[in-house]
Amino acid sequence: QVQLVESGGGLVQSGGSLRLSCAVSGLQLELYAIGWFRQAPGKDREAVSCISASDGTWYEDPVKGRFTVSRDNVKNTAYLQMNNLSPEDTAVYYCAADWGCFDADEYDYWGQGTQVTVSS
Repeated sequence: QVQLVESGGGLVQSGGSLRLSCAVSGLQLELYAIGWFRQAPGKDREAVSCISASDGTWYEDPVKGRFTVSRDNVKNTAYLQMNNLSPEDTAVYYCAADWGCFDADEYDYWGQGTQVTVSS
């Protein structure tokens, strides 16, 4: 059974940092891409970042230069380091796994999400 479990969310002040983790079980992380997505209240889910199986990375424009995606295949865990957070980053953050960095609708496996709240 494949499971993705996000952790590391919380409440942080504007300008602060958080590191999200996505612990994966039931599949070999080294063979999969991990996508990060977020959904703010009343808004559609949006892509944030992705790291491919070959460690290629991609970032949506609003987070470029502030967020860094990484992975530790030994620990079967992916990470999203988020720096210089702003209230606009407030959302539930999700990780997802699939063979490549795809659109959200194409991912087969999803975590349950972790809440990130940034106060002004």
